[in-house]
Amino acid sequence: MQNNINKSNRLNNLSYAIRGPVFEKAQQLEAMGQKIINLNIGNPAPFGFDVPDEIVHDMIMNIRNAQGYVHHLGIFAARKAIMHYTQQIGIHGVTIDDIFIGNGVSELIVMTMQALLNEGDEILIPSPDYPLWTTSVALSGGKPVHYICDEESDWNPDLDDIRRKITRKTKGIVVINPNNPTGAVYDKDILEGIIKIAAEHNLIVFADEIYDKILFDGAKHIPMASLSDDVFVMTYGGLSKNYRATGFRGGWVILSGATHRAKSFVEGFTLLASLRLCANVPAQYAIQTALGGYQSINDLVAPTGRLCKQRDLVHYKITDIPGVTCVKPKGALYLFPKIDLRKFSFKDDEQFTFDLLCEQKVLVVSGTGFNYIKPDHFRIVFLASSEELETATGRIRNFLDHTRTRVDELELA
Repeated sequence: MQNNINKSNRLNNLSYAIRGPVFEKAQQLEAMGQKIINLNIGNPAPFGFDVPDEIVHDMIMNIRNAQGYVHHLGIFAARKAIMHYTQQIGIHGVTIDDIFIGNGVSELIVMTMQALLNEGDEILIPSPDYPLWTTSVALSGGKPVHYICDEESDWNPDLDDIRRKITRKTKGIVVINPNNPTGAVYDKDILEGIIKIAAEHNLIVFADEIYDKILFDGAKHIPMASLSDDVFVMTYGGLSKNYRATGFRGGWVILSGATHRAKSFVEGFTLLASLRLCANVPAQYAIQTALGGYQSINDLVAPTGRLCKQRDLVHYKITDIPGVTCVKPKGALYLFPKIDLRKFSFKDDEQFTFDLLCEQKVLVVSGTGFNYIKPDHFRIVFLASSEELETATGRIRNFLDHTRTRVDELELA
């Protein structure tokens, strides 16, 4: 009798809820011919958000130059453009060799943790988080330790909680700003507090700033690496969100600050960059044009822009539902509403998202899928058209009204 071929034990407790069991159920329903409103993933292209024409043009014009392998860190022109960008946003001392281009930020996050972590090393990660951070730490043999982001303080990180969770095994702090999934844009004093903590404990700061241009209502994004030259900071950015080019898989990481402390780590990171030979080359020819050209995202996030109007619409519709509250996002592409579970018959966010899909054909992601500590939130992506968002939020309201407890019905009456 042959033994079963099993997955690695390292994968046993790992998940990615954005494409997890509820997503798989949605695919089954679509295969049966049912129309699903997909509000689960920040993928602009299916909703009519196109990559700017000049970026596509430059990729086409250079496609012959993109046939072969290139330098394992990335092509010179792309890294030079990123270096110039760091000068514009106040990150000091970055050289060409401090910039690594990857197949999206996702690849670079995994490479970072593989190059850094030994068994049992700890990384502080926000709760809620973008789940790849938690998964990549665990996959690399480390221990993800989640610090609280406070909903009552516009989802800013709790500095005291960060301090309490630092141990002798802690290697770094992840900061996702603007935040996925909450849409928070962190206050300067909070960012300075994190930098101070990192300096006191010799920690690395991993600054996930992929949404740094998607800002609403005059919110200002402050790059973590601009706040200190004495802390080693890794800043992650790319084409996926600001330039609506998720499929191009063009991302980068910038090393700055106390790079002299990280020579051994950089050797390891460079080795991993070399092992994959190089990142996707056609996308690298888009980077210089993207960073140096007209920033079309500004039109989309302006008060009259499509993204801003859709955010406002969803926030109004969701918070108009009795029993649902939501901090209005200042950035990114998401809302993270809270459900008062006492008012409804379902037990938690996972049951809510599954039943909502099955009954109303609307796909969202549970809050616990983002490693949030309480099972009473969910994430909505507001990329769909206003008409589709009207329909989706109406269905969410219908579902919640249908599952409302008798006590709450009497109170509303």
